[in-house]
Amino acid sequence: MVKQKAPTASKERREQERAVTRSKILDAAREMFAEKGVESTTMRAIADRIGYTATAIYYHFADKDALLRELCYCDFSELGQVIAQARFIEDPIARIRQTGLAYVDFGLRNPSQYKFMFMTQHDHEHVITPDTVSVGASYSKKNAYAFLQQSVADAIKAGRIRPELCEVPHQVSNLLWAAVHGVVSLHLTKSTDPWIEWDDPRALAEMMVDAAIRGITVS
Repeated sequence: MVKQKAPTASKERREQERAVTRSKILDAAREMFAEKGVESTTMRAIADRIGYTATAIYYHFADKDALLRELCYCDFSELGQVIAQARFIEDPIARIRQTGLAYVDFGLRNPSQYKFMFMTQHDHEHVITPDTVSVGASYSKKNAYAFLQQSVADAIKAGRIRPELCEVPHQVSNLLWAAVHGVVSLHLTKSTDPWIEWDDPRALAEMMVDAAIRGITVS
């Protein structure tokens, strides 16, 4: 008598296959959104990229907005978790420095994700709500910007930020973000251009972060 597989094992296999398929769809969508833009990318085109039918895509995502919501949630959550590893650093300035370098490392390791997240025009309201960007005593593991804001607030409270900058703390956060974004985005778009002499982006990022910190902190 042939022993039948337990229903639970069959269910687990189907769930694994479904997860793999969803991952393929998300990966293809991310690349195409970064290449062609969100508005110019259709669900059918995403299906063609991975050799699926449009019906198969719609089985997993009701429409492009649903796909975009999940893609944003997954990618921004992943970045938030990477950034939140710095939460154990007590000194707020050292924490800010580590946050900036972790952001750069994420962008350099995940160029497709980074281009989609920060170099592609799309509606961030798909994933960002007042709840997810709130700044409080407990750090959000899913929102890198909220983490940076909290670290800046901690540095201001500790008297480490130049007094004239304490009146506009969000601008301090934006300045730091712009500094590291500049390094990553230039590397992803211009590093192969023959007319520019481009060095190691990680080393450049360290110089940029240190220079920005010197500019905002009390001597």
